[in-house]
Amino acid sequence: MTDKLPPVHAETFAAQAGGDVDAETGAIVPPLHMATTYIRDADNAYSKGYVYGRPDNLTVRQAEAVLTRLEGGAATLLSGSGMTSATCAFLALERPAHVIAPEVMYWALKLWLREDAKSHGLDVTFVDASRIENIAAAIKPGITKMIWLETPANPLWTLSDIAAAAGLARQHGALLAVDSTVATPVLSQPLALGADVVMHAATKYLNGHSDVVAGSLTFARRDDYFGRAERVRRMLGGILGPFEAMLLMRGMRTLHVRVAHQSRAAMAVAKHFAADPRIVEVLYPGLQTHAGHAIAARQMRGGYSGMLSVRVKAGTAAAIRTAAQVKVWKRATSLGGVESLIEHRASIEGLGSPCPPDLLRLSVGLEHVDDLIADLDQALGANV
Repeated sequence: MTDKLPPVHAETFAAQAGGDVDAETGAIVPPLHMATTYIRDADNAYSKGYVYGRPDNLTVRQAEAVLTRLEGGAATLLSGSGMTSATCAFLALERPAHVIAPEVMYWALKLWLREDAKSHGLDVTFVDASRIENIAAAIKPGITKMIWLETPANPLWTLSDIAAAAGLARQHGALLAVDSTVATPVLSQPLALGADVVMHAATKYLNGHSDVVAGSLTFARRDDYFGRAERVRRMLGGILGPFEAMLLMRGMRTLHVRVAHQSRAAMAVAKHFAADPRIVEVLYPGLQTHAGHAIAARQMRGGYSGMLSVRVKAGTAAAIRTAAQVKVWKRATSLGGVESLIEHRASIEGLGSPCPPDLLRLSVGLEHVDDLIADLDQALGANV
């Protein structure tokens, strides 16, 4: 690869996928490297730096380089899913390990922490992470190895103070990890606020087209913790496939314009329905009525994401009927794609979920916001 970019803004770096031009063809799109094995030198060495596809791949490296630059980190590890990346972050901790996690968080990871983490030597305490004093009270000196935050947290969009939590973690010799899937590196920079590692379900906004399952961990330093995480990924075979890495890199080229549009549209949807008598509450960090708005305004820039939730006044059955009547919104799980999605989240999470049963989770895509508002309005009108 040739013609590296000079120092530029992250937006430019992402749009040009790092700026590499293929030396052999002059292609401005990096070629896809699918090989699983590589030729040895005559002296039995691997001077080109590649040995086998399970631990390493050039296309994956290129996508990792883009995300590392976007997060302002030292290194990134891409994995086959957000759950692979998240569990890798926990499995890389030295034992014994106590970890603190939020009560409101991505449901699949909460289930893993609640039901499987103990068998891996992890002791987990769940807290209301919107209040720093709750995190402080849960710390076990000398044993707590990680504070895990998700902010804004799915699906109530609660906020946690990253800088304050980072101070607590440093004070007690623990790591701070932040799931920044919803904020994206466009709106928030957890590493700059003191986090040690930032995680993304890259399936969501980073890819943005609902055609890749991927996850990432970006580290503030290439330290022992990074080395252990890299070993977990290597030994368990968790690396992202090269074709998926290529699609992810393509998605990140448009990340900034997508997130900017989705954030503006989500704010418009939130404001429109905030005073709607059919809605009990609109949960969106951009609204001043949101409990976490002050924190969001302090640690997010350029918008508050494309995610919001609405609670339907007529109750659970009415919420489900409303989702059934939409025409433009799509009834599907996931978030962050170009198409707008609606989901009755409590049906997915089931027993033990902190999600109110009258809540509909909305992921705002790239459609015209007037169409989205009109569609949700008619669905509410038909069933509430």
